[in-house]
Amino acid sequence: MVAGISTSLILETVLLQRSMGVSYVDAFKAAMGMSFASMCAMELAENAVDWHLTGGQVAFQDPNFWLAAAASTAAGFSVPLPYNYWRLKALGKACH
Repeated sequence: MVAGISTSLILETVLLQRSMGVSYVDAFKAAMGMSFASMCAMELAENAVDWHLTGGQVAFQDPNFWLAAAASTAAGFSVPLPYNYWRLKALGKACH
């Protein structure tokens, strides 16, 4: 989870800094405020589904591994969706 969230925060910080022309500190604060809760929910859901379906085993040759990868990706998309929808509708705050 830490690697996924860290990578997302780094990428988002760099993109915000370059597109908005703000300092890296301000870009990092914006990235944290915009999507940290959503990223945590996504990572937790993906990891839980993946662990449940594969037991943590990576077997590229096994079709079940790829089905589990698709299911975990769908879970990672679906779980933070209500929070993101609420954030957009209730608070009028978009992530990007």
